[in-house]
Amino acid sequence: MSTELEPQSPPRVLPPPRPLPAFAVPEGCVSWSGERTDVWARTRPPLWVPARTRPLQLLAVVPGGLIVGFWLANFAELPAALAALVPLQLVWTLVRPEVVRFSAPLLLLLLAWFGGSHDVPTLVGLVAATLTWAMAEIRLGKRRLQRQWALVATEGATATVPDEVGPLRRGRFLMGFGCVLTVAGAGVLSAVSGWDVATDRHEVTLVGWFVVGWGLTSLLSGVLGRRRSAALRGAPVPVLRVLVRDGADGDAEVFAADDVDALRPLFTVATEEWYGDADEEDEEDEEEDQEDQEDQERDGREERDALLDAVESVDDDDDQPGPLREAVLYGLPHDGAEIVLVSAAETPEAPEGAAGPVDLRKSAEWVGTEPAEGGAPAELVVESSSGPVRPLSDRTVRHRAAGQRARAERHTIHEELRATAVTESRARLGDEPVSVRRWRAGWPDWATALFLIVAIAAVGLYPDGLTQYVLGGVVGLFGVLTLPQMLTWRITADRSGLWLSGWGPPQHVEWDDLTTVRCAGAVLTVDSRRASFPLWSVRAERWRWLERKLRLVHPYERTAAEITAMWRDPSLRPEGQYGGRRMPLWPLSAVLAVVWVAVLVLVP
Repeated sequence: MSTELEPQSPPRVLPPPRPLPAFAVPEGCVSWSGERTDVWARTRPPLWVPARTRPLQLLAVVPGGLIVGFWLANFAELPAALAALVPLQLVWTLVRPEVVRFSAPLLLLLLAWFGGSHDVPTLVGLVAATLTWAMAEIRLGKRRLQRQWALVATEGATATVPDEVGPLRRGRFLMGFGCVLTVAGAGVLSAVSGWDVATDRHEVTLVGWFVVGWGLTSLLSGVLGRRRSAALRGAPVPVLRVLVRDGADGDAEVFAADDVDALRPLFTVATEEWYGDADEEDEEDEEEDQEDQEDQERDGREERDALLDAVESVDDDDDQPGPLREAVLYGLPHDGAEIVLVSAAETPEAPEGAAGPVDLRKSAEWVGTEPAEGGAPAELVVESSSGPVRPLSDRTVRHRAAGQRARAERHTIHEELRATAVTESRARLGDEPVSVRRWRAGWPDWATALFLIVAIAAVGLYPDGLTQYVLGGVVGLFGVLTLPQMLTWRITADRSGLWLSGWGPPQHVEWDDLTTVRCAGAVLTVDSRRASFPLWSVRAERWRWLERKLRLVHPYERTAAEITAMWRDPSLRPEGQYGGRRMPLWPLSAVLAVVWVAVLVLVP
């Protein structure tokens, strides 16, 4: 492997990868490493060709495309259906280059037919369509080369995907979502065709065609992902030995088999692990629950202490990658591919709720040395891709490495502030006994609410005509459901437990029933072991760089620290009893809804 991307700082000392037992490696499976991975990595598209698109990036591109479409429909007098192809062309360039191969020539032909040869909008559209066509062809060509080099690296080794990969679920959400969008867009077009007035007709018609196109795109993405995933389950497929770990963002990072220092991830892919259907195991689970109930009650205090220790020492907003694990990759990796990963488990124990340890020795395709006699069989993790493979460029690798170092530094500084807050909170709680203790919304909540109100007013009141009422109604509904909790949340502690504000009467949770009290990033969360208790949470934006610079501790951190101290030490709990009388949130929500409707109607 090339070392040109090694960080300038001292190299990290990582533990050796979790080993994969020999019986889990198919016969003839070779390691993907050395020059073979270098050649594969060099076939990535150039930086100016978009190959890794995040949902936020896609949502940022769509408004720009719609603005250009509005311009073409109003000033170039192009049909709304043709103008809608402009934002759709941008979406297809980012997520579905297969479509651009056919849509770009069609768009060029339609622009040349409807537009004048010297019109500026038409020329801009012709240049944009040509550029997107070139991007799509380059990306598809690089994809084909990646597939060929990966096939060469396998040396002809193939194996059948194990049954533990679970049923085929890929593409269900995208196909359902696409059908809903397509029907909604068709409904908008049907309604617009019956209007007698021409106000906003072009804009609404264009949006309707765009929604229909987006729905068909989602439907196509679901079908393609499902078909590619289904192709792995049947005939034997090529296999390669690699290293894998869970990334900080939740996706799986795949490395070359000899990259034990995790210097250069080759690609990332979103994966899901199959757990058995609950319906098939209800009876067994019920019997096991009855047998384990007494043991769980005895060990409850120890588990609670372990959980609290984890809450005090871990910042969920600064997640670190998981350990490296040896794995077998099923399928040919390339941009947009579907794969299956069989890897060693991160921990010796199987995940909670899993159907049980995966025993691949029962499959005829799995051969090799059995575990030593008397030794426990190693547990494996079988994961199928829930999203397409996305190769990483050199620049992306450098940015990710820099981001991991910055997260580690932020984590160290923040842990120092958190430890100070915990110590101060314990000292303050032990000074004077009080009847009840209260925590309520503070300056972060009010600042976030003010920003949200300004954003809702700007988005909801800026458009004219029907768009104002539709868009204003959507953002207004979001504000009505969010602002009351953000502005008036309150937690009250007495000798029996916590009282939490809500849409109805205050919710009560006893001290012994608490399972979670934590500040994870910008969210304060309280949860109970009782199934009837809904998860309670409140969110306020925070700026960690400002907190570190000013040496401030977020109020949510102090709230979580003080409640945790009471939870762990009964002597710190208040001595009084709270009456539980407090106005619910729904009246304030109703008042805000009436005020917002009046603003939409009265503001010109």
